[in-house]
Amino acid sequence: MGSNPTPSAMDLPSGDAADVAFMRLAIEQARAAQEHDDVPIGAVVVRDTADGPVVVAARHNERELTGDPTAHAEVLALRDASQAVGHWRLLDCTLYVTLEPCVMCAGALVNSRIGRIVYGATDPKAGAVASLYEVCADLRLNHRPPVEAGVLADECGRLLKDFFAARRA
Repeated sequence: MGSNPTPSAMDLPSGDAADVAFMRLAIEQARAAQEHDDVPIGAVVVRDTADGPVVVAARHNERELTGDPTAHAEVLALRDASQAVGHWRLLDCTLYVTLEPCVMCAGALVNSRIGRIVYGATDPKAGAVASLYEVCADLRLNHRPPVEAGVLADECGRLLKDFFAARRA
């Protein structure tokens, strides 16, 4: 698991300020992905506890690093979070991710019973939460987590635009 960047649950803001603070942690993770030429996407899983929110996982894309096509930030963060909390159901957790999840990741989020999803930039080419598909809102599925879109969207999107512009240059 990535290190827990949260010093104390008591030091964290609440409400929208908390969403911004945790998205900033996801952005830090996204930047780390660039160190090994992975697409800069970061994800953080935050668990609600009696003492307040606690970061239980923080990861970034590692497809290029590991050669694993499933090594998306969200999947890696879900794996770490499940291990940290001791079970696969993450009902008391929120996933913060810099880019709208793809079909694979949206499916993993539904299957993890994640309590909430917060993402930054939309993904018009592969987004499966709102853009191309609405996996997390599909009435045929047994779990439909609430979704908050657009938190620090410009900053999240800029990371991706800069990354791909540099690769084309």
